[in-house]
Amino acid sequence: MALSVLQLKKRYVCGSIAFIWIVVPTFEITLTVLTTDIVEGTCAYVAIHDNRAIAKTVGVIAYTLSYLLPLALMLFFYGRVVRALRSKVFVS
Repeated sequence: MALSVLQLKKRYVCGSIAFIWIVVPTFEITLTVLTTDIVEGTCAYVAIHDNRAIAKTVGVIAYTLSYLLPLALMLFFYGRVVRALRSKVFVS
């Protein structure tokens, strides 16, 4: 059975939202668990990195997945809504 274009668009929207809400927090939690340690009785967040380049790379990935990707998706979807509304509303 072939999917209509509307059903396919709904799948893309739901898939991107699911990615943001499932994959990104999983990455963040894994990152926190692997790089946090107790140092002199206090919790040192992002304390364990053997290489500074690895720390920067992980930081860039976390920033991109947590901030830039959701922002880009929101801008894209709101742009689509504005374009659809603009084509249906007659400006007098």
